[in-house]
Amino acid sequence: MPPSDFANANLDEVVEKLTTEEAIQLIGGVGFWATHAVPRLGIPSIKTSDGPNGIRGNHFFMGTPAKCLPSATALGATWDTKLIEQVGLKLLAEEAKLRAASIILAPTCNIQRNPLGGRSFESFSEDPILSGTIAAAYTKGVQSGGIGVTIKHFVANDKENDRMGYDSIMSERALRETYLMPFMLTQKYAQPWAVMTSYNRVNGTHCAENKHLLTEILRKEWGFQGMTMSDWFGMYSIDHGINAGLDLEMPGTNKWRTIELVNRSLAARKVTIRTVKERARKILELAQRCAKEAPEANGDGLEYTRESAEDTALMRKVAAESIVLLKNEGNLLPLRPGNVKKIAIVGGNAKAYVLSGGGSAALKPSYFVSPYDGIVNSLPKDVEVTYSEGARAWLTHPSLDFDIFTEKGERGWIGTWHKHEHDESMVVVEEPFETRLVDETRIFVSLSAPEGITRRWTLRLRGQLRPRPYDTKFEFGLIAAGRAKLWVDGNLVIDNWTKQRRGDYFFGAGSRTETGVYDLKANKAHDIFVELCNVRAPAPEDGDEDEAVMDVNAGVRLGGAEVKDPDTLMQEAVQLAKEADAVIAVVGLNADWETEGYDRTTLALPGRTDELVRKVLEANPKTVVVTQSGSSITLPWAQSVPAILHSWYLGNATGDAIADVLFGKVNPSGKLSLTFPKRLEDVPSFTSFHSEDGQVRYAEDIYVGYKHYILRGIAPEFAFGHGLSYTTFSYSDLQISQPTIVNGDLDAMASITLKNTGSVAGSEVVQLYVSFPKTSDLSHPPLALKTFAKVSLLGPGQSETVKLHIDKYAVSYWSDVISRWVVEKGNYKVKIGSSSEKILLESDLVLDQGFEWNGL
Repeated sequence: MPPSDFANANLDEVVEKLTTEEAIQLIGGVGFWATHAVPRLGIPSIKTSDGPNGIRGNHFFMGTPAKCLPSATALGATWDTKLIEQVGLKLLAEEAKLRAASIILAPTCNIQRNPLGGRSFESFSEDPILSGTIAAAYTKGVQSGGIGVTIKHFVANDKENDRMGYDSIMSERALRETYLMPFMLTQKYAQPWAVMTSYNRVNGTHCAENKHLLTEILRKEWGFQGMTMSDWFGMYSIDHGINAGLDLEMPGTNKWRTIELVNRSLAARKVTIRTVKERARKILELAQRCAKEAPEANGDGLEYTRESAEDTALMRKVAAESIVLLKNEGNLLPLRPGNVKKIAIVGGNAKAYVLSGGGSAALKPSYFVSPYDGIVNSLPKDVEVTYSEGARAWLTHPSLDFDIFTEKGERGWIGTWHKHEHDESMVVVEEPFETRLVDETRIFVSLSAPEGITRRWTLRLRGQLRPRPYDTKFEFGLIAAGRAKLWVDGNLVIDNWTKQRRGDYFFGAGSRTETGVYDLKANKAHDIFVELCNVRAPAPEDGDEDEAVMDVNAGVRLGGAEVKDPDTLMQEAVQLAKEADAVIAVVGLNADWETEGYDRTTLALPGRTDELVRKVLEANPKTVVVTQSGSSITLPWAQSVPAILHSWYLGNATGDAIADVLFGKVNPSGKLSLTFPKRLEDVPSFTSFHSEDGQVRYAEDIYVGYKHYILRGIAPEFAFGHGLSYTTFSYSDLQISQPTIVNGDLDAMASITLKNTGSVAGSEVVQLYVSFPKTSDLSHPPLALKTFAKVSLLGPGQSETVKLHIDKYAVSYWSDVISRWVVEKGNYKVKIGSSSEKILLESDLVLDQGFEWNGL
């Protein structure tokens, strides 16, 4: 049976014909991104690819240029399920097909328990209802395009430090009402094809080995029929995962589920061949579904980049729709180019390459528009624009991707791969094994070393630094996962080879940054030479002498920047602000601050950023601040600055989308998907976020995010659901239908009249919150989002009736005593508002009888 016929295969017959070895092969990946094929039975391989804000394809190193969408927090801030569904269908599913992938490793819908979490930007919200609703729309869109999603990380992957070992200790009620709820809603409304487990433990058991999660809840309670897989290297045993219900271990490199090891477990009767074949059948079911839904996804197996005007417009639209107008005193925004002749742009993020958070979400964009370029491109030619960095914001030295060229003038440098004399030798064979142009200065080789090279290898990179028109001192920064050296003009500038200091870069395999300063001469193209070996150096300062071979995570990163006096930079920005009619300060974080692999240590903006904002504002009161981050940041100057836009990470269309909102081409309609606190100490999990002796105690229980702030009477800087517009809206005429209980579900409808009372067309998100009866035996959040609706582009004076469905999820809580969902009879308060702190209408929802339920 050829692979093309697998869509019509009889799976009972296929499973029956599987040998033990073939069944074992199917339940463990092959390579880094795929499942095993069994040509004898016509079973095709399934190729996966990383999400969640774009489809990278097979390679971290020299990957196929792709569309980078806004971060998940930005997608959540649209509160627009129709738009997210469109993005899933028209952008993500089509990008997956261009990468020959049938399954994307997305969406991420963990809860924003603490904004310090390194991957917080990958998750939609701090609220489970918003998270689950957006995740369901994302899933629907992608899967309607014939591509499967892998919703992740199941469950409670809410931090990065110690992520493979920590134990998330929480009540069953918190697990159900908060952390499982987004997965539950996605299963109810969209049925994802696959689920990925998280690295950590939950209440004592690793998620990939957790029968309570995988079998009792996911399959038996929720009726999940898809495939379960581990996160990459997130499997820690053989029999525990197989028996708990984990179908597929990924990747196929350094895995547990080898033929030898699983056969030993079979011989020891720790697992049965029947269970192994049950796991294998789920991989076969997914392979058949992929063959039926999108047989063209695999195509010729190659990866392509394609752009269209329609795609570019949709990228720009979703980016602009996610931007949140936090503040706009005196209607400073939108800026009117006709009223300004000189604009000063300041800030470390204005010209920086900031499009995504780091780690699995990172990819090579097919294009990128910086905030500076987007603003300049939107202004008339007669408006003068000045620029100053003002205050540096980077954690690692800026990329040199656009600063290094070959002798022929090509962007990039020439890389030569060299074998070693044998696999255990450090003696390099001088004749190149492979030569290629490399247009990256952050080189994460991963598994992309040339096929056939020795286990130990060396990569040599040669190029020239773009000439400066003046003499200057230049500081280079070199990070290695392995060992590396930098020479400039034949002079050794950085030795990260002889010994090292261990760091967090390259998924925890890299060194810390080592620096060196070199004097650049005006108009001279200085020669740059970096040598990398994939064997790391000893780290005596860290007590680590291990010279391990980097089989998976080898890499090198060369960055650099001109040496500048910080005070001079600050004074320059202040002077430009004084001379301008208006100032746009673009500040924030980047992929080095927010990334998979480690957590942030502070909510503050880096370096002297806050000082820059204050001093620029003093110099020019017409200052607009544009912030970039994937999660919450503290803004100690927020009460003083007249206008603030929060732009998240916006992907390829960053600058265009920011400019569209700044100049009024788009009326902002984004709403915060998480709370911005005044200080870190106000965060609900402030005292219980870190792993202590391998335990993370979820002490805030169900009071996550805004629920905690309201309960404790703590005023945030900007509340969950907050977001302004260039127009105004009135809410009136709240009506709630008589509730009915039919077939174990609640059916009621709330309706309001929404009117645009301003002078321009705009969109608004109507948010419905519920407060539980005061007669309840249990404590409940004083306010909890239960549903919402986005009303798009109401014209001035236009009204619309907005209807919001109230179901059993809106009035249920989880009972730890009886292990069921409970709806109590009593008087519920239905509250309608434009944010969690701006409730505009309120009415009663009276239930004369209660009921219990389970499942979905």
